[in-house]
Amino acid sequence: MLVALLSLSGTAFGQAEGKETAAVLEVGAAAEQSINGGGAKVGPAFAVEVTPIEHWLELEAGVTPLFGRGATEWDVDLLFKKPWTFSKKVEFMFGVGPEWAHTIAHGSTANTVDGEAALDFMIWPSSTHRFGWYVEPSYGYDFRGRHEQSLGVSGGLLIGVF
Repeated sequence: MLVALLSLSGTAFGQAEGKETAAVLEVGAAAEQSINGGGAKVGPAFAVEVTPIEHWLELEAGVTPLFGRGATEWDVDLLFKKPWTFSKKVEFMFGVGPEWAHTIAHGSTANTVDGEAALDFMIWPSSTHRFGWYVEPSYGYDFRGRHEQSLGVSGGLLIGVF
């Protein structure tokens, strides 16, 4: 994963002026807290975002391994986001989509299909969108029997791929 990120970031340095990004990589950390009395979990977060319809639709696919007391959870999500560009350096997106969670806790495993909603704040220090920062608060809803709900946040580095 690290080798791929470094090779792709090298491509970003060679970008032609005014060229749009083909994708944006998100590399950061995530934390999640259950609203229904479950515990907190933390871990790394990785995602890639593409824009199939300019100013209307962005797709984000991500994977987040979360670690808590006696439990490990692997979340894989696909968010459909509506973008709003406030300036060349600040973007905001609202997204919803499905999430698949694979949880290992106390010797048992579970696979669930969940729903997720997220707010995505992106800050680009340069208008070329080579590197930036993001913060993404989220809400998750588990569709299985207990209907667990959670609040989460992820944040980290944005890398524009050209």
